[in-house]
Amino acid sequence: MRAMIIPRFGGPEVFEECEVDKPTPGAGQLLVRVIASGTNPVDAKLRANGTWANLEPPVILGSDASGVVEQVGAGVTEFKLGDEVFYTAEIFGNPHGTYAEYNVVDASIVAPKPGKISYLEAAAVPLAGGTAWEAIVARLQVRPGETVLIHGGAGGVGSFAIQLAKIAGARVLVTAGPANQTTLSELGVDVPIDYKNDDPIQIALEETNGVGVDAVFDTVGGDLISRSLEATRPFGRLAHILSVEGSLTSAYMKNLTLHGIFLTRERPRLEKLGHLLERDQLKPLVDAVLPLAQVQQAHERLDSGHGRGKVVLKI
Repeated sequence: MRAMIIPRFGGPEVFEECEVDKPTPGAGQLLVRVIASGTNPVDAKLRANGTWANLEPPVILGSDASGVVEQVGAGVTEFKLGDEVFYTAEIFGNPHGTYAEYNVVDASIVAPKPGKISYLEAAAVPLAGGTAWEAIVARLQVRPGETVLIHGGAGGVGSFAIQLAKIAGARVLVTAGPANQTTLSELGVDVPIDYKNDDPIQIALEETNGVGVDAVFDTVGGDLISRSLEATRPFGRLAHILSVEGSLTSAYMKNLTLHGIFLTRERPRLEKLGHLLERDQLKPLVDAVLPLAQVQQAHERLDSGHGRGKVVLKI
């Protein structure tokens, strides 16, 4: 089968197109013919140096996939040949990712692809959509009438987080750069914030009459969580998906709850996202579609840190 491998860790230029053996599913697994693969920031981190995830080159990267069940392993009863599926693969110790024509995956973390969306759209959902769900729905438990501040709303995770917060009935304040302000408006953001020219902490305080927002979700990292403590009301909640810098001392004085999120793989979360996708309540923001051989370009964009939505690879 055709696959894009990295023979060593490094920059986007390390990818090589190769012919490798088609994998065989074991007990409890599926062989999926991959039609599309989403690209994610974690893919770029693994490419640069994946030793933290117990990877050693050569490696086939790629977390997200949509495709068709090609072969069913022993003991799998919930899927059959020809089923349309989508999922995000495990990354720890898994050198056989989704930047390839075929992928073997545990059936327990695979879900039926929503019929309302294309394979390209489905491949943009699992990791980013799942992370947003875990933050907005599962951890922060955003409720109707609340005010939420989201840092980094134009990216894959942020764009899903905006939509989920709106579905929950919240008023949403969201940051993005000048080039992505229109994107925020299109996503239904109540208060778009240009972080290049305005202070999101000050705006959050002004928009809540000094009380602070009910919840904060940071997809950017750095000192944004520590800075956001000032703009969070007492007994409020915060969630982050990247490392935190700065002092968190004031968090305990305000009785704040801080959630660190690293996505676990599971089917039920994907099924819930699937229901929203089927009802047209949720829409993946696919900004570009590239052929598999152009994965270097996708990773150059990932490294820039200023993308809009998702880049999907057409296998």
